[in-house]
Amino acid sequence: MAELKDKEGFICDMDGVLYHGNRLLPGVTEFVKWLVDNEKHFLFLTNSSQYTPKELQNKLARMGINVDESHFYTSALATAHFLDSQSPGCSAYVVGEHGILNALYDKGITYNDVDPDYVVVGEASSYNLEQMTKAVRLVNAGAKLIGTNSDLTGPTEFGIAPACRALISPIELATGKQAYFVGKPNPLMMRTGLRLLGVHSENAVMVGDRMDTDIIAGIETGLDTVLVLSGVTTRADTENYPYRPKYILDGVGDIPNN
Repeated sequence: MAELKDKEGFICDMDGVLYHGNRLLPGVTEFVKWLVDNEKHFLFLTNSSQYTPKELQNKLARMGINVDESHFYTSALATAHFLDSQSPGCSAYVVGEHGILNALYDKGITYNDVDPDYVVVGEASSYNLEQMTKAVRLVNAGAKLIGTNSDLTGPTEFGIAPACRALISPIELATGKQAYFVGKPNPLMMRTGLRLLGVHSENAVMVGDRMDTDIIAGIETGLDTVLVLSGVTTRADTENYPYRPKYILDGVGDIPNN
């Protein structure tokens, strides 16, 4: 079995792995330089639906890390791809930021708050009771409920914040309908990530800070897994799960040494 540093491909989560909010985490600059210098295949794959790949590229650039836009893939892109494959030309009422709105628009999926085919919920900084109530009414009228990802919380520079799963739960409770989540650990997103990476699963590794999305997604897709303790999970937390990561490291800066 090849050592971690000898793997050809790296799929990395972003929040809690590369940064917290607008704060770059220790060792990230050196890790990305190592990826580039060693001609590794790498993809920054995030469950966040707030931003476009170009915006994520610019965000890292502001922190001093410059990589091509092609190295980014989001749950917003995965959600838009899924809806387009299921129902081309469909419409959706969307609760979320421009990342998911732009992704849906690029696939020809129109915004509709009257009689949409889908209600799509992602992260939304201005989520309010009016949006929640409208979503409930539309789902009760027949719209199918979609979540961009199943994260309950996410790390910020100020601490933990509620994420998509927490925002969509009131709609599920009020309607009695269960949402379908497209992002990690859904194999749909992981298979797309591997395809974009261009590396076989045996030669790739999933790096993340969450057991319930990143690590299980890697395991179920056949990748070796690295849990970094720079995000929301502690070493003690891993004992609460029936599966384990192959590696547990303090942060991505430790990867080139393993």
